[in-house]
Formats: sequence, structure tokens, C-alpha cells
Amino acid sequence: MKKQVVTLIVGLVSVIAFAQKSELRIAEKAIDKNQFAEAVTAIEAAEALISNMKDKEKAKFYFLKGQAYKGKKNYKAAAESFNYLLKFEKEIDRDKYTDKAAPMLNDMISEVSNRGSKLYNEDQDFKNAAADFYLTYLLSPQDTSYLFNAAIASSQAEDYDNALKFYRELKEIKYTGIATEYIATSKETGEIENFGSKQQRDLMVKSGEYLKPDVRVSDSKESDIIKNIGYILTQQGKTDEAIAAIKEARAADPKDLQLILTEADLYIKLDQMDKFGELMEEAIKLDPTNPNLFFNLGVVNANEGKSERAIGYYKKAIELKPDYSDAYTNLAIAILSAEKGIVEEMNKNLSDFKKYDALLLKQKEVYKNALPYLEKSDAMKSDIQTVQTLLNIYQVLEMDGKAKEYKAKYDELRGE
Repeated sequence: MKKQVVTLIVGLVSVIAFAQKSELRIAEKAIDKNQFAEAVTAIEAAEALISNMKDKEKAKFYFLKGQAYKGKKNYKAAAESFNYLLKFEKEIDRDKYTDKAAPMLNDMISEVSNRGSKLYNEDQDFKNAAADFYLTYLLSPQDTSYLFNAAIASSQAEDYDNALKFYRELKEIKYTGIATEYIATSKETGEIENFGSKQQRDLMVKSGEYLKPDVRVSDSKESDIIKNIGYILTQQGKTDEAIAAIKEARAADPKDLQLILTEADLYIKLDQMDKFGELMEEAIKLDPTNPNLFFNLGVVNANEGKSERAIGYYKKAIELKPDYSDAYTNLAIAILSAEKGIVEEMNKNLSDFKKYDALLLKQKEVYKNALPYLEKSDAMKSDIQTVQTLLNIYQVLEMDGKAKEYKAKYDELRGE
């Protein structure tokens, strides 16, 4: 009885082995005739029996599977099969199909990556470019820069769901984007160019067209990835998650100015200007010559009614950037904010002529203090608001010539 059972099992194994070989032969012949749909059908039938295949048959199976799906233009499935084949033959220490599969895999990688680059650079079709960049990454997982390209392209396509997916995947694999650049300076343009390899750079220097060969290591993109995750979450209305992402990045790199500014922008969206101001102060310590930081602090303090502090920050912004027209405008507005209290007092003392006149003189002094900054702003960037404000000031200060000039400007801007 036992002998009979063994005989039956052996017979069954023989049938399975015959079926495997039969399906692989069918697939192979179909591939030779470019009948890829038929090849895929045979491969799917053979796959159900793969656990019983010998190593050499498994290798052949994955090679044929890769070819069949490549012919069907299902590059993802083809690449998975070819990549598994390369790994498998390395494990069993043979390369019967590796030498054939590797060029096929490279052809797919080249085709898809080139198509993605064309879609991105020439057609500006960012959504489809992102799909090709991501497919390139799936075809060649070691080329992680294509995953980064997919994230960027998705962001530009405003496909934030996929962009977030790609950036999170980059974060998970700890992508840095740090690369060694082999650079030299063009004699013709004076610009520094990256040649991709030492050999290519040295060749161009030897040609006499380039000078100053050097090596440069690019900056890490880790903080940019976290920053972009935060930005996308903000676009999706997930501000709390965005702040958590930025805080995580800042914990790793607390002196990254861009991360501070990104977190500060998130607090603007939450209307938490006190936290925005704190971060601006922190940013100024890292970059004390940045006029925009002082300008932003001026805005924060002006909004909080701290006019004197706002004036100081606006003046510092102007000191660092003498042609900062918005800073001149805001400085004038901060100075003019003192008028509100004076006007309220004037309205309370309409019958007290002596006190009213004293307040009027005080109001005019405020106007005189604000006037040069407002004139400077108008000279650099004129608009209807500054023209109207200047017209009112000129009228109050009885500067008739200027008042007439600005009345004409004001009427012109209003289309009268």
C-alpha cells in the first residue's frame, strides 16, 4: 500500500514537471513570434506551478515572464520579473539569463526616463512626467533620484496626493540627494558647469574649453523633503500635520533658516501672529542682514499695535535695502497710526479752539514725519493709495503746488 502511494506521488510530480515545461515552451514560442498576450497566458499558467520548479527552470520562467510583459508594455511587471531574476541568479551563482535580461531592463529604463524628461522639459506635462519618473524608479529602485523627480513633477502638476506619497517614500528610504559633482568653468561664458563624471570633466578641461577643475558635493535635500511635505499638507488644509512635519525637520536641523520661515508661514495661516513673530526673531539671529525678516517683524508689531517697534524694524529693513518700497510705505503708515488718537481728541475738543489748534499742529507734525517716507515709496512704486494719502497730506499741510499735482495724478488713476 505504501509503495502504491509513493508511485502515485512520483507520477503526479512527473505530470507537474511536464506541465511546467509545456507552458514555458508555449511562452517561449509565443515570444519568438511577438505574440505577447499568448505568452502572458502561458506564463500565468506556469506560475501556479512555480513552487515545484528547479532553479534553472525558475530562472527561465522569470526571464520569459519579463520578456512577455515587456512585449505587452507592462514595464512595471517586466521590471519586477527581471530584477527578481538578476537577484535569483546571483543567489544560485549562475548567470545564464542575467546577461540577456540586463540589456532589456536597461532599454526599458532608458525609454521611460527619456520620455519622462521630454514630458517634463519640453511638453511641460508634469503629471505624466511624474508617472514616468516614478515608473523609472520602479524599474531601477537604486536610481532614487527618479523618485525625487516624480515628487517634484507631481507638485508642479498640483497633484498633491501623489506628491505627498512620493515625498513620504523619499523620507522613508532616507533619501539625501547628496551627489559628487565634477565641475569646471567655461572659458566662453565664465559659468561653472557639472559634467557628471571625473573622466568627462577632465576631457573637457584637456580640450582647452574649460578651466579650474574642481569637485563639489551637493547639499542634502532631506530638509527640503520635510519642508515640501509640510507645504503639501498645508495645501490640503492639514495645517496641524504640516507643523508637526516641520517641527520634526527642525529638530534634526534647528539652524535651517528655510525651515524656520516655513513654520512661520504656517502660523500666519493659523493667525497665530505671536508665534510668527517669535520665529522671525529666531530667524534674524541666524540671518541678521536679511531685510525681509525685519520687514515681517515690522508687520507683526504694527498689527499688534506696537507702532514704535514696527517703525524701528521698518527702518532697519530700509537700512539693509535702501530701495525697499514696501518698507517705506509701511513705515509711513506706522508713523501715521499716531494720527488716530490725535483725531479722537480733536473731535472731543471742537469747541476748545486753543486745544484743538494745538492738536492740529500735532497732527501736522505726524504728517511731516511720514511725508518723506511716503514720497520715497511713491517715487519707486506709485499706486492710487499712496497718491491719495499724499494728496490728503499735501492739502492738510497747505502745500498747494504739490496738492494740485497729486490731485491731477489721483484723477488720472481713477480714470476721471
